[in-house]
Amino acid sequence: MRSVRYALPVAALAAVLGVVVGGTAAPADATRDFRFTSPDGGGSSAPLAGRTIVIDPGHQLGNHNFPREIDRLVPAGGFEKPCNTTGTATNGGYPEATFTWQVARLLRTRLVSLGATVMMTRHSNREDRWGPCVDVRGRDGNKVHADLKISIHGDGSYAAGARGFHVIAPTDRRPWTHDIYRPSRRLALDTRSSLKHVGLRVANYIAGGDGLDFRSDLGTINLSDMPTVMVELGNMRNARDAHRMTSKAGRATYARGLALAVRRFLG
Repeated sequence: MRSVRYALPVAALAAVLGVVVGGTAAPADATRDFRFTSPDGGGSSAPLAGRTIVIDPGHQLGNHNFPREIDRLVPAGGFEKPCNTTGTATNGGYPEATFTWQVARLLRTRLVSLGATVMMTRHSNREDRWGPCVDVRGRDGNKVHADLKISIHGDGSYAAGARGFHVIAPTDRRPWTHDIYRPSRRLALDTRSSLKHVGLRVANYIAGGDGLDFRSDLGTINLSDMPTVMVELGNMRNARDAHRMTSKAGRATYARGLALAVRRFLG
């Protein structure tokens, strides 16, 4: 059973508990520095003992209820972007936010069992919450010098037959990503290899056909001071991918592949 370390100001704690502070509704999902560690602190025999991993479950279930909040512009690494988006869904209505949340929790459990300290960029999956914004997600883990960050997403392509996963890593953009783009590329390669190892297919609709995409327009990546990748684990609009993504066994497979990627990258 994991233990949870709290380092929250009053307002942030109120956000977790859903209470009101000073007569004003507490900020939505504004908790910070939520860390999950193994009960024994991760003994020396644990392969990830002493490591800190940031997991970013993309979006938030209630984003669509807060258009003003998620549409406001925030820093994204030399430019501005909207705070967040609603995310996509399967044709049957299963939200990306729920998918990423469920996979992230499974991944967290695996990493904690291996001795890692795990930080989550959001701590709920609720219709009455929004965010955090991409700038906050991007900076999460920087102050504690986390070892790596994985941002979990599902794609929503309507291209005929589009399916499979792809891994996004930063380009070299001084001063934003110059210090992380090389190790991030290595993390991307380890992630691709690990997801293939557990039986997942590389995306057939991304340029290059190798399951890798290098981008400079993502605040979650640009503002990170650690090796960071964003993983589109499948195309939620594709029936075959959606079948896997909506099943417990499928989500467990994604979590297993991502945990393997972390272990490979950290040796």
